[in-house]
Amino acid sequence: KSYRCEECSRQFSRMSNLKAHMQSHTGEKPYRCEKCSRQFSHLGSLKKHIRTHTGEKPYRCEECSRQFSRLSNLKTHMQTHRGDKPYRCEECGWHFGKLCNLARHMRTHTGEKPYRCEKCSRKFSQLGSLERHMRSHTGDKPYRCEECSGQFSRLSNLKTHMQTHTVCKPYRCEECSRQFGKLSNLARHIRTHTGEKPYRCEECSRQFSRLENLEKHMQSHM
Repeated sequence: KSYRCEECSRQFSRMSNLKAHMQSHTGEKPYRCEKCSRQFSHLGSLKKHIRTHTGEKPYRCEECSRQFSRLSNLKTHMQTHRGDKPYRCEECGWHFGKLCNLARHMRTHTGEKPYRCEKCSRKFSQLGSLERHMRSHTGDKPYRCEECSGQFSRLSNLKTHMQTHTVCKPYRCEECSRQFGKLSNLARHIRTHTGEKPYRCEECSRQFSRLENLEKHMQSHM
């Protein structure tokens, strides 16, 4: 049985799909973004939009590991990898330039997860996924906010946090044009360009560009 749209005669195999389609005619937008109040007619459109706030990039290039927030952007990017690709996936027909990339891709079909967390035994199909997961055990937070020194385990979390710093930023770095809300934050950032390390460990004379890094280092002498 098929369901037909009275407006444009398009047909659908499910009533739910017809109802979702009808919103394109009525202009109804029941799905609202909690971050910016923008409204959408389809839930899928809202989910894609949410990624502009969270920084989430679920679509990954099997060739170079670059990630994208939209499937269409990944497909466009894949065109840059044209050339000799002798390794073909028998499941979906994708071609790869390297055998190791084909092997990694095959796990998306087989469900194989060769990378295991020694802490909790959780398994992962990609080494990068295991490395990100390990931060939940080690507390490692490699992504730092230049404005307030807040640290995060994931880049997407840092990007979301940065939205809290939307105030006026009158202090501009002459080297890279990055702007800051406080002069002290600009001064600290400048050290990433100059290499200056004003904080020195009294125990071993090692020097650091940030006070918090020195304090963390001092724990190794306790």
